[in-house]
This record gives sequence, structure tokens and C-alpha cells, in this order.
Amino acid sequence: MGALESLSLAMGTAWTSGINLYATIAALGIAGRAGMIQLPPGLQVLTDPLVIGIACFMYVIEFVVDKVPYVDSAWDTVHTFIRVPAGAILAARSLGTVNPALELAALLAGGTIALAAHGTKATLRLAINVSPEPFSNWLASIGEDLSVLGGIWLVFNHPLIMLLLVLAFLALAAWLIPKLFHLAKRGFQMLRERLRGKQATGAT
Repeated sequence: MGALESLSLAMGTAWTSGINLYATIAALGIAGRAGMIQLPPGLQVLTDPLVIGIACFMYVIEFVVDKVPYVDSAWDTVHTFIRVPAGAILAARSLGTVNPALELAALLAGGTIALAAHGTKATLRLAINVSPEPFSNWLASIGEDLSVLGGIWLVFNHPLIMLLLVLAFLALAAWLIPKLFHLAKRGFQMLRERLRGKQATGAT
């Protein structure tokens, strides 16, 4: 695997991990075990049946949870502490055996990309929850899953395009997240109001 392919794999998997970590691990593991893609030595562990099984199991849970308004936001909050470090680790292990300075740089870059992807997803989801109908959550969830699968396909078939898309995403996220923050605040307010309403109903 050349430098371009390794860099695309590192940055691409960090990005997809921030969106859906379990789909990323399951897709890489299944494709690697089936011989559809060639994973670097540092990621060969993803082809282990136990890793694939756990990733698939957790993906099924996330697939259901991700479509329930506000429950998806709670899930995203918890996964801030899972997707970001996992994205950083996948990015570093994608490069193979490198000097410690480059490995640390990959960890930092991968963590930053995963955080940007996760933060954009979580903020957008909270903004979507302002809408009273459930279909937007379904569309967003399915779109995220397709983005993960499409991103992994690009990593191994068009690595340069994947790198450019990640860079474009980072620029878009820097511009978009502050604008979504206002809608996200409305989502928090609506959630608090619902919780207060349930508490008041329970008290009576």
C-alpha cells in the first residue's frame, strides 16, 4: 500500500468512524476477511470473527437507536468518548510501522477528523430533532450509513478523491457547525420541556 493509499485509509476511516464506528469496523473486517480489500498489518485484527461479530451486533443496536428522536442524541453523547479515540487509533494503525512522531501526528489528525465528523453528526441530529416528524431521523440515519460505506469504497478505489472529500468536509464543518448550533439549542430546550412535562405528569 503506497503513501497516498495509506493516508487515504487513515483519514478516511477516521472520518467514517466519527459518523458510525461500528459500521466502519464491520465493513472493513468483512471486506478484509472476504479478500475484497487488502488491509495493512495494523488493521488485520479487524478481520477476526469476534471483532466482526461484536461490530455487527453493536451496529444493529445503533441502527435501531439512531432512528428514535432524542434517544439518538443521547447515544451520540455517550459515543463522543468512543468514536473519537477509536478514529484516532484506526488512523494511526492504518499507516503501519512508522516513527513515533508520525504515529503521534496520525493519532492527532485522526482524532481531529473523527471529532469533526462526530460533532457535525451529533449537532445536526439534535437540530433535526426539532422537527416533530420521525422521517427526518430515518433519512439522516440511512444517509450516514451510506456515507460510511461509500467512504470506505472510495478509500480503496479512489484514494485521492477520498482525501479531497475529507478536506472539503473539514472546511464545511468549520462553517456549518456554528450555524447548526442555534437549532441544536432549540433541540435542547425542547428536550428539557419534554422531560419537565413527564416529571409533572409523574408527580400528579
